[in-house]
Amino acid sequence: MRRLVLAAILSVLLGGPVLAQDAAPQGSPPNATALLFETNQLANAPPGRPLTYRYTRFSGIDGAPFGPPVEDRIREEVAPGANPENRNLKVEMFSGERRMPTATYEDVPGNPVLVRFLEHHLDDLAKVLKGNPRYIKNAIRRALRESASVTPAEVEVEGAKTPGWRVVARPLADDPVRDRLRGFDSLTYTFVVSSAVPGQIVSIDARATSPEGGILLQETLTYEPNAG
Repeated sequence: MRRLVLAAILSVLLGGPVLAQDAAPQGSPPNATALLFETNQLANAPPGRPLTYRYTRFSGIDGAPFGPPVEDRIREEVAPGANPENRNLKVEMFSGERRMPTATYEDVPGNPVLVRFLEHHLDDLAKVLKGNPRYIKNAIRRALRESASVTPAEVEVEGAKTPGWRVVARPLADDPVRDRLRGFDSLTYTFVVSSAVPGQIVSIDARATSPEGGILLQETLTYEPNAG
């Protein structure tokens, strides 16, 4: 079992310090990076109640470089942290042959499922494109800071509708080497978050389509409130 420090991982992912702070006031769109990575997302996650997410991946590329379609789960066990608003977590990612080593996080404010999803996504994408995952990571970081759209969203969880935010970023749309990306310059990341949802992460969607409309890659993560 490996022990990880969430703040350090986020700092590496985003290239800067990570702070636990509230998002901008309701009605005023917050900064995308602050909303996703600098907000205390776990303060509303009750200790003892697991957070479970459904994960899917599909690609229509001939030869199946991403492998067959996948449907699996990511589960986070939640325990009290040293700070009343922080949590200790054990993250179990996938099952069977896909199962990854359990990761532990101590006294963290941010939900690590976001970073785990992106790390896994970038590793697989870099292998298929035969590129450096750092290049794509830097493009995502830049897009979230400079060009991502943040708009209000209505989130439905357990039959109730609650306000949230939708963040959309297209990090490779204007990439100088997009002609080498085999259609992945269309890659679009959509994050939906809500402070009314435990852990705040409602869904993540990473999608790339060909000019003809075929799905090069669709990878999703969706909060499942009743999975346990």
